[in-house]
Amino acid sequence: MTSFALIRHGPTEWNEQHRLQGQSDIPLSKKGKTTVGCWQVPTEYTTWRWYVSPMTRAQQTAAILGLKPDPAPDIVEMHWGDWEGKTRSEIEEEFGDSFRTRSLQGIDMRPPGGESPREVRARVLRWIESTAGLGKPFGAVAHQGIIRAALSLATGWEMIGAPPFAMDWASVHIFTYDKTEGVEIDRFNVSLEE
Repeated sequence: MTSFALIRHGPTEWNEQHRLQGQSDIPLSKKGKTTVGCWQVPTEYTTWRWYVSPMTRAQQTAAILGLKPDPAPDIVEMHWGDWEGKTRSEIEEEFGDSFRTRSLQGIDMRPPGGESPREVRARVLRWIESTAGLGKPFGAVAHQGIIRAALSLATGWEMIGAPPFAMDWASVHIFTYDKTEGVEIDRFNVSLEE
C-alpha cells in the first residue's frame, strides 16, 4: 500500500470571480499568494516525493510551500472546452438547456470541446498507479478536479449532487493506493494553515 497526498493550488482571480479555469493558465492572484504564504505542509509529508501540475497556479503554490516537485502532466486540471473562462450564469445564458442537461450527467458530463470527469478520473488513476509503483509515498499540488477524481475513485461518487465529504481547500488530503483495494481515503482535510 502506498500513501499519497493531494493539495489544491491557492486562489486565482478567476477563482474569486467564480470562473471555470480548466486548462487556462491563470496564475495565483495577489490574495492567493498571501493565502498560500500562510500555509505549511505538515512535516510528516515534506519528505515525500512531490509532483506538480503544469499549470502556473499549481507551480506557484508548490514554490511558496517550499516544495521541489517533479512535473506531472497527467494531473493538469479538467479541460472545460467552450465553458472555460465563464461563470455559471454566463454558461447558462449562452448554452441554456444544453448546459442544464449536461450538468445532470455527473461523471459523464462533457462540455463542448472539453473532457468528461470520467476521462479525468482515468488519467488520474493511471498517474496514481504508475507513481505508486515506485513504492514510496508521494504528493502533488494540483487542482480541485484532480482531488474530486481521487475522491470519486475512493468512494464511487458519480459526481451527481454534493461530494460525500466537504472539502476544505486549505488542506492536504491523504489517500492510499494498492493494486487490490484501489484508491482509499486515509485522512481528509488535514489543515495547511499555520
